[in-house]
Amino acid sequence: MSDLIAFFTDPWQLPFMQRAFAVAAVVGLVCGVVGVYVVLRGMAFIGDAVAHSAFPGVALAYAFEGNLLLGGAAAGITTAVLIAFVSQNRRLKEDTVIGVFFAFAFGLGIVLVSTRDSWTTDLSSFLFGQVLAVSASDVWTVAAIGAVLVLVVLAIGKELVAVSLDRETARAAGLPVFRLDLALYVVVTTTIVMSLEAVGNILVLALLITPAATARMLTERLWAMTLLASLIGCAGSVAGLYVSYAYDLAAGGSVVVVLTSLFALTWCLAPRHGLLAKVVRRPDGAAPLPAGG
Repeated sequence: MSDLIAFFTDPWQLPFMQRAFAVAAVVGLVCGVVGVYVVLRGMAFIGDAVAHSAFPGVALAYAFEGNLLLGGAAAGITTAVLIAFVSQNRRLKEDTVIGVFFAFAFGLGIVLVSTRDSWTTDLSSFLFGQVLAVSASDVWTVAAIGAVLVLVVLAIGKELVAVSLDRETARAAGLPVFRLDLALYVVVTTTIVMSLEAVGNILVLALLITPAATARMLTERLWAMTLLASLIGCAGSVAGLYVSYAYDLAAGGSVVVVLTSLFALTWCLAPRHGLLAKVVRRPDGAAPLPAGG
C-alpha cells in the first residue's frame, strides 16, 4: 500500500515534475477542447500538416539562433492562413490544399536543416518534446495561451459546428465562412505550437485528435463531447507522465501511449458505439446463412 501511495506522491516532491504536470494538464485540456472541432470537421490531417508546417519556421529560427517556438508559430500561422485562403476555391477539396502545403512546408524545413552541420538539444526537443525541462515562466505562458484559446473556441463554437456540418448552408445563412475557417486554423496552429514542449512535433497530432475521438465514441452531444475530451486529454497526459516517471520512459511517447490505450478501451467497451455493444445488439438473423441454405 505504501508503494502505491509513493507512486502517486513522490513525483510531486520534485519541482520539475510539478511544472511538467501543470503543462501536461493544461495542454491536454486545451487539445481536448480544440480537437473536438477538428474531429467533427473530419480534418485530422490539418493537425499533422500544421505541426509539420511549423518545421521550417523552427529551422529558420534555429539557423539564426532565435526562439524556436516563436519561429514555429509564425510559420504555422502563415501556412494556416494560406490554407484557409486557397481552400475557398471550390474546385479544390480542403484536404488537397492541406496536403500541398504540408508537403511544401516539410520539404522546406528539411532543406533549411540540411544547411546546418549539427542538431542541438533545442531542435531535438521541438521534434520529440521536453516537458520535463519546462520553466515556471513556460507554465504561466502555456496557461495564459490555453485560457485564451478555450475562450475563443467556446465563443464561436456553434458557428464552427455549423460550418463543419454544411459549409454551403452556413454560407447561405450569412455566416462568415472564410473568417471562421481562418479562426479555426489559427486556433489549431496555436494549440499545436503550444503543445510542442509536451510531446513534440512528431506526436502532437495524437494529443489533438485522440481525446476528441475517444469522447466521440461516448456521446453525441457537443457540450458533453467537449467536456469529456478535455477531461480525457488532461487525465491521460498526467497519467502518461506518471508512467514516464515510474518506468523511466520518454514523457511525450508515454502520454500518447496512455491516450491511445484509453481510445482502444473505449472503442471496445463504449456503451452505445463500442465493439462489444454492437456485438450484443446484433440480431440473431444478422448472421450470414450457411452455403446452400
